[in-house]
Amino acid sequence: MPTETATARTEQRESLGSRAQVLLGQNGALVALVLLSVVMAVLSPVFFSTQNLLNVGVQAAVVAILAFGQTFVIVSAGIDLSVGSVAALASIVTAYTATTTGLNPLLAIVVGLLTGVIAGFISGALVAYGRLPAFIATLAMLSIARGLALVLSDGVPIAQPSAVAWLGSTIGGWLPVPVLVMMVLGGLAAFILNRTFAGRAMYAIGGNEEAARLSGINVRHQQLVIYSLSGAFAAVAGLVLAGRLASGQPQAAAGYELDAIAAVVIGGASLAGGSGRAFGTFVGALVLAVIRNGLNLLNVSSFWQQVVIGAVIALAVLSDTLRRRRA
Repeated sequence: MPTETATARTEQRESLGSRAQVLLGQNGALVALVLLSVVMAVLSPVFFSTQNLLNVGVQAAVVAILAFGQTFVIVSAGIDLSVGSVAALASIVTAYTATTTGLNPLLAIVVGLLTGVIAGFISGALVAYGRLPAFIATLAMLSIARGLALVLSDGVPIAQPSAVAWLGSTIGGWLPVPVLVMMVLGGLAAFILNRTFAGRAMYAIGGNEEAARLSGINVRHQQLVIYSLSGAFAAVAGLVLAGRLASGQPQAAAGYELDAIAAVVIGGASLAGGSGRAFGTFVGALVLAVIRNGLNLLNVSSFWQQVVIGAVIALAVLSDTLRRRRA
């Protein structure tokens, strides 16, 4: 009897340890965010002020919106390097059609959003039907979209209509519109991943593409949907960024694709595909924003900030690798 009791206790401890590991693995980014916030609050008394927290939300908004779209791609074992350039192209197209052609501003916004969808659709077609690796297909789109943005704008910023400028404003004098847009699109991304056939297909394709195909999923069709969604989210991010800058800038969002990928990985998604959550991506984007905001408050050089962000990305990818090895 004592031996059986000791064995039962050992099994119970092992079970609790396994559950704790799973819980930490699923919410490691949230734990990191809390610890980072506590450290920053100790080092800078103004960190937890309402204005600064809203600033963190605004800083995170564009990257988070890009990352929500990137989550769809990474969950399906792909990658989209073009989201920063597509965001810039969508903002330029919106500004160009509203100011140069005289199109109604709301219709210009629709055209800008469609631009993102089309760019994503082309990337998806190159992956699904052209059989190009996602890295190459989206790298090509990165160059194409950035080049088109420069051609349309002649390399100079274009003024945005007031409807786009509103996206960079505040509601009631305190609630930033970018934060509101981020929350809405985060909810939409979570709904797509958890409640739609397309979301279930993303996980299935990322887990095992051949098994997904044999189970009746039209993998090529779903890849078109996945990359089109990524393009659409990138276009929204571009308009939000244009609203903050009050203009469409052809070089806007340069390098943001790397931050978006980092946010997804920090949030717990696997680069091998098959796992990832919208909430984790949101937390990952906040982690990056808190680091940058905190380092700014501490007057740390922007050069050293790049070093810190790079180290965080490396640790996140290393953590993902170790998780997959244990699995």
